[in-house]
Amino acid sequence: METSDWASLGDEALLEKKISQLGLKIEGTEVEPLVKQLHAELAQQGLAFLPPCHVGDEWFVPVGIPSIFVPFFLVHERLRKLERTLMLEVEGETTEWFMRLMRHEAAHAYAYAYQLPRRRTWQRVFGRTSADETPQFYRPRPYSHSYVVHLDDWYAQSHPDEDFAETFAVWLTPGLDWRTRFKGWKALQKLEYVDELMKSLAGTPATHPPEYRVADFDFLGVKLKTYYARKRKLYEDSYPDFYDNDLRELFPGAPDGVVALRASAFLRQRRRPLMDAVCGATNEKKYRVNALLSRLIARCDQLGLTLDPHEGRQDLRVSAYITTLVMNYLFTGKFKRTK
Repeated sequence: METSDWASLGDEALLEKKISQLGLKIEGTEVEPLVKQLHAELAQQGLAFLPPCHVGDEWFVPVGIPSIFVPFFLVHERLRKLERTLMLEVEGETTEWFMRLMRHEAAHAYAYAYQLPRRRTWQRVFGRTSADETPQFYRPRPYSHSYVVHLDDWYAQSHPDEDFAETFAVWLTPGLDWRTRFKGWKALQKLEYVDELMKSLAGTPATHPPEYRVADFDFLGVKLKTYYARKRKLYEDSYPDFYDNDLRELFPGAPDGVVALRASAFLRQRRRPLMDAVCGATNEKKYRVNALLSRLIARCDQLGLTLDPHEGRQDLRVSAYITTLVMNYLFTGKFKRTK
């Protein structure tokens, strides 16, 4: 199918297309020069292995295969627009964001290409790795100096493999004086180790080169509507009814003689700035915070909650409450009551 045939379709018609029918590739797109930039950064460090990149359904490096997969929606503006419509944001949309993710994934590719986690020193620095996937929920320590900070959600703390990947990404970032940035941090020892390790690999071809076959990692044979139904499902959670007491305290009504404002209307009016504030404070996905806001708005309607429209601190109170719910979710996997 020619690009011109599907790029002009409306969302409903486009969602009926299989991703594999769109003829997507990295070559000739805005992604190609960014892949070349990654390869140039690696080559500038004297490294010989340049991980091959392919179009996939998400950001990932297959277990044991040193190849990087880039989400399909990043290779065409029409697909980025669809992703933004359905998920509210496009992961890796800006050049800076894209390159941060690429450097992270390159680390995983290097770990497999040179079997780095098998080294005893690697295990001593980052911990013993395992076949276990990175946990969806973990308990990060936001102020820990034992880990670098690169991607959101203190991702280095989630798994030894991710600790290495984040450290490698920081080490590779052009123009970043990581010795100064992490001076006094325990994480600096990890960066020094990666620096020594990569210098030892300079000019050395991959000991376990990619064994990539399209058929092994073809996840694009689904319709876009199926892909997004699954993706949105990942961010749909069952929010417990026991936060009703919190909402009643948050929206206690208005004093006698004051025309009350419906709590649901208040939240709808401030939806966008509230979502931006909470996402900025928690690094949570906009889709998940937006879904939480939708549930809270619906619940306020069901409970008939109102507030004093002249209460000046209401914005701050609501933002703090939702931020607390989201942080509880990040640490425990559940939107818990605040008390």
